[in-house]
Amino acid sequence: MAVQKASRNRHRFRTMLSVDLRRMFTMPMFYIMAGIALAVPILILVMTTGVSGGEDASMSFTSAWQIIGSLSTDSSAMMDMTSMCNINLLYFMVAVLVCCFVAGDFQSGYAKNLFTVRSKRSEYAISKVVVCFIASALFVMVFFAGAMLGAAIAGLPFTMVGFNPANLVMCVLAKILLMGVFVSIYVIASVAARHRLWLSIMISLMAGMLMFMMIPMMTPLDATVLHGILCLAGSVLFSIGLSCASTMILRKASVV
Repeated sequence: MAVQKASRNRHRFRTMLSVDLRRMFTMPMFYIMAGIALAVPILILVMTTGVSGGEDASMSFTSAWQIIGSLSTDSSAMMDMTSMCNINLLYFMVAVLVCCFVAGDFQSGYAKNLFTVRSKRSEYAISKVVVCFIASALFVMVFFAGAMLGAAIAGLPFTMVGFNPANLVMCVLAKILLMGVFVSIYVIASVAARHRLWLSIMISLMAGMLMFMMIPMMTPLDATVLHGILCLAGSVLFSIGLSCASTMILRKASVV
């Protein structure tokens, strides 16, 4: 009996995950933001390189890799333009996507019907975290592709100084894994705000700004396996903990 119940629960969760994946990748907002993620690095690199002419290093990109991150030893790059207008902007873009995705469930009545018929609130929270994490990982890859294209157009060098290709791979992987921490925060903010999209976006962006400085420290260009492990551990812990918190909110609050 217990085995049959566990099997039904797994089937129900897989069904919900499949539905959420289909809804995410048929949502126009996803493709609009993916287009923005591709265009933004191209525009930033081409415009800053062309306007500044390389005269002020703090206001222009001198390497293709600066838009991906900075070295852990480069403390001077923490607050300049190249450290602010880079791939880390995606953490704010993902906040908007997650909030729109979750708020849409409550605004349309989908969440109410879902919980009334058969679904558990814990499965709902976990499904949202997983699907939004997958979407955010794709955004990182799209931004990286745009950065490489933009750097080629702007004529920036691809020389790796102070790091190697293995470090670069770990840097991008760490940024993807760290998305799990932020996605979990955005999901619980969206669940708490429910149909109030403006409120969920405001809370999510505030949380993102408070945690923004941890991103370059956890995901430097010279990232190692340790950085990846730390980001993975943080994402797992945040995902589990905040999914449980989201479940509690859904159980105690009205879904309308």
